[in-house]
Amino acid sequence: MRDVKEKISVVMPAYNESSHIVASVEETIKTFQNFGCDWELLVMDDGSNDDTYDRLSVLSAKYPRHLILKKNSVNLGKGRALKKALRYISGDYTVFLDADMDLHPIQVQTLFDIMRLDGADIVIGSKLHPNSIVNYSFQRRVISLVYYWLVRILFNLPCHDTQTGLKLFKTEVLRKVFPRILVKQFAFDLEVLVNAHHLGYKIAEAPIVLNPQRRYGRMGFRVIVKTGWDTLAIFYRMYILKYYDRIDYYRRKNLAKEFRRVRR
Repeated sequence: MRDVKEKISVVMPAYNESSHIVASVEETIKTFQNFGCDWELLVMDDGSNDDTYDRLSVLSAKYPRHLILKKNSVNLGKGRALKKALRYISGDYTVFLDADMDLHPIQVQTLFDIMRLDGADIVIGSKLHPNSIVNYSFQRRVISLVYYWLVRILFNLPCHDTQTGLKLFKTEVLRKVFPRILVKQFAFDLEVLVNAHHLGYKIAEAPIVLNPQRRYGRMGFRVIVKTGWDTLAIFYRMYILKYYDRIDYYRRKNLAKEFRRVRR
């Protein structure tokens, strides 16, 4: 990616990832060093109660130029951690990358290629892309397919898979979309994409290679129910309450009031 002149910010949320966080961060750093572009890696520890942060602190001293480390005092959820991370990054592009290395960061190159070719504002990795190579259970495949149809029916998004943990954004898109976002946990990705699509940003999909590092994932029954509930709540806010449109209206109204006050 030496042809990418702008800066890239990689955001990696982490929660109780002590067993492999060092290997994940060093592999990401090695990959981006080989890319040869201007980059930074922000690891957002979301209130881990193991020694994830201690291990990261050692690494931050080893890579002071590129590695940024922040921590929430308590676990707030992946979505909240990603929103907070936006305060600290400085890149023109932002990559979301999960800490478990199910998706190797070398695949970021493919996302940039597709962004350039399609003129997209957002490119998301998709397990359901016909060229993807995925190695996960039949149960997970069924859940992904059912959720795809639910999202398709409710929102008609131009993508098949909103939940894969590898995404590329123009940072300006996130700065526009994040103030609208309420979901703190598992449907956070969906709320971001629904709002970006609603605002007219172009979303494209990329094939991925997925190699799960955990024998058992973190998707239990509680997670599925919570994600489904949040998904319905996003639909309610978007199409019934018109909440997201009213956010823009009141923001513009408040800015106009402030402008008039300053001019007096």
